[in-house]
Amino acid sequence: MPKKTATASSYSITMRLHTSADHDVVGEVATAIAGAGGMVTAIDVTESRHDRLVVDVTCSAADAEHAGELQVAVAAVEGVDVHKVSDRTFLIHLGGKIEVASKVPLRTRDDLSLAYTPGVGRVSLALAEHPEDVSRLTVKGNTVAVVTDGSAVLGLGNIGPGAALPVMEGKAALFKRFGDIDAWPICLDTQDTDEIVRAVELIAPGFGGVNLEDIAAPRCFEVEARLRERLDIPVFHDDQHGTAIVVLAALTNALRVVGKDLATVRVVVAGAGAAGTAIVKLLLAAGVGDVVVCDRAGALTAGDASLSPRAHRARRADQPPRRAGATCGPLSPAPTCSSASAGPGSSPRSGSPTWHPTRSSSRWPTPTRRSTRYRPPATPPSSRRDAPTSPTRSTTCWRSPASSAGCSTPARATSPPR
Repeated sequence: MPKKTATASSYSITMRLHTSADHDVVGEVATAIAGAGGMVTAIDVTESRHDRLVVDVTCSAADAEHAGELQVAVAAVEGVDVHKVSDRTFLIHLGGKIEVASKVPLRTRDDLSLAYTPGVGRVSLALAEHPEDVSRLTVKGNTVAVVTDGSAVLGLGNIGPGAALPVMEGKAALFKRFGDIDAWPICLDTQDTDEIVRAVELIAPGFGGVNLEDIAAPRCFEVEARLRERLDIPVFHDDQHGTAIVVLAALTNALRVVGKDLATVRVVVAGAGAAGTAIVKLLLAAGVGDVVVCDRAGALTAGDASLSPRAHRARRADQPPRRAGATCGPLSPAPTCSSASAGPGSSPRSGSPTWHPTRSSSRWPTPTRRSTRYRPPATPPSSRRDAPTSPTRSTTCWRSPASSAGCSTPARATSPPR
């Protein structure tokens, strides 16, 4: 079995060690961790006595099992006792990652009288007479509700509202850090469309926008559409619109590098779910003239009665019929391929397509990928001198085991002309 290699801080641990007073043992511990495939990121001697040292060693592992192997390797060093092990990911989640803080000082009785009663009563009466001022005189104008039902959290599936809360907290933290927007997680204990819509309607007066997050398809489409009709504030579905925005930005920049224009390229989108359909809609609105959409069964075509209403809106009406699984055909002449599907790391159904490389007839194809699905970290790619660099000459497509037409091994990548 090949030795595992640390890949990310997601599996970072801190070990508190009680060691002999010999300082050379610290170097031996670092060597043991490196020998087991770990990466030492910090060593702190927290206590030094004549009879022992107390050392905190922080290191990164490849996964939870590998973290356990690192502990065993350290414990095997002579004169070392592993006293305690802390998982850094769990540590930063203790007590949650977000909080409410006052923007105004509350030091004196006068401060309280202005921020709360009786002063706040004057503001409430003014807003009752002029409700259009609510966004200006309250937090509403800079507050977003991050709403989920816990039915499609990352790639973890239907894990429920409680388990979804750390993810929603993280999204709220991103809003604050990168947009200075106050967001709050709203995890609903229902997966009924009517109840979700009604719940969001009832809390909407306290928010300036709604961000729908990790709600399974096709329920997410109806929830979004109904809320857009009923609310007077923006409704944003991250898995659809956020993904589409990122893909369009990446594609625009990639085409600029290779000297192509949106209106002249043919785009193949692998995946016709929430993200895929939104990507298609935005690409067409941006001026892409030729888009082919593929899902697990093959390229979407007109007249397919098995397609959902959403998939019907995503498919190309003028696309010729294709048999199920023949998704490599559209890719052969396509300069770009955008993946918005489960891909590697998912649990495909029996007979579902798998990832295979294909060579495009275009000189400089530009593959893109955007997925929020969680996947365990993989071993980093080889650092050979001939490893592909972006943009590459290879792209990817869905290929059913029953159909291999149109797929071939990609040529080695070279840099595009400037």
